[in-house]
Amino acid sequence: MTEKKERIAKIMAAAGLCSRREAERWIADGRVTVNGHTLSTPACLIGSNDRVMVDGVPLPGKQERRLWCYHKPAGVITTNRDPQGRPTVFDTLPTSLPRVVTVGRLDFNSEGLLLLTTDGALARELELPTKAWKRRYRVRVHGILTGDMIAHLARGVVAEGIHYAPCKVEIERVQGTNTWILVTLTEGKNREIRRLMSHFGLEVTRLIRISYGPFQLGNLEPGDLREVPQASLKELL
Repeated sequence: MTEKKERIAKIMAAAGLCSRREAERWIADGRVTVNGHTLSTPACLIGSNDRVMVDGVPLPGKQERRLWCYHKPAGVITTNRDPQGRPTVFDTLPTSLPRVVTVGRLDFNSEGLLLLTTDGALARELELPTKAWKRRYRVRVHGILTGDMIAHLARGVVAEGIHYAPCKVEIERVQGTNTWILVTLTEGKNREIRRLMSHFGLEVTRLIRISYGPFQLGNLEPGDLREVPQASLKELL
């Protein structure tokens, strides 16, 4: 029986080294060799007898995929390294945690639920728009949302030349000149909520993601982690 081979980027992601996108960048940078030859393209299929090295170190075996719910604090950036020297998510994680990648991002000033996994392929799967998983946020804005604004958002908005899909907005409470709202998205484009609110002249002063698909922030405190049990992970996925 002919052995089924898999793309090198998928193999690297399954080993917990990086996401598939990062693997492709590492290959382009000449960091990956197969059987002693430096790769220049990710269009390479790998079998069990091929010897893969990354930065001169043998590729580890495929890991059991693991997933954590993490409460990202405000004031840290979702990246491995920041040219501006700002603290990153990875600076805040326990040293006992294995190497993980993030599922999507939260921007520097946003907080709340961020998923972390040892499997780059799983991260990519959970990010796919075809999943249409809902993301829910508690948001404080400076100003008042009107019924017309909420209805407009429910139909979809074009802001700064970008089309944003319909989203659900519910008013939670009004405190003076501030309003707490619940926002439910299915797209999650870059800085989507901030840009949508800005479109209506409102400023987001706090943004907390409380769920991502079936995964919930719950009572996690900022900086805390909760691993998703293997049985639950298999059932959810």
